[in-house]
Amino acid sequence: MNDPVRRFKAEFFKALGHPARLALLDHLRNGEKSVNELQALLGCDQSTVSQQLSVLRNRGIVEGRKEGTTVYYRVRDPAIFRLLDDAREIFNNQLITTQEVLQHLSEVSST
Repeated sequence: MNDPVRRFKAEFFKALGHPARLALLDHLRNGEKSVNELQALLGCDQSTVSQQLSVLRNRGIVEGRKEGTTVYYRVRDPAIFRLLDDAREIFNNQLITTQEVLQHLSEVSST
């Protein structure tokens, strides 16, 4: 498939497809944070945090600014949080459905 828009979308969603990157975005919900702050919040080493921020930065999801020797990151477009919130709602709905199916199977197998 040679559709540039679909390829762009796929790459965008791929950038969101890592638990550490999702955690970084969650920590940036309330505003910018330094790499050191993010490192402490995630409990990861600086190279891991920098690597994951680089993926998000290359996709235009976050941007950094330097103040002295400290780099601060923020989300470029707050609409990303609506997308993540919508995804969370979808996942919760799927979990509820899965729980209902498992409950039904449990009831059927016990009869």
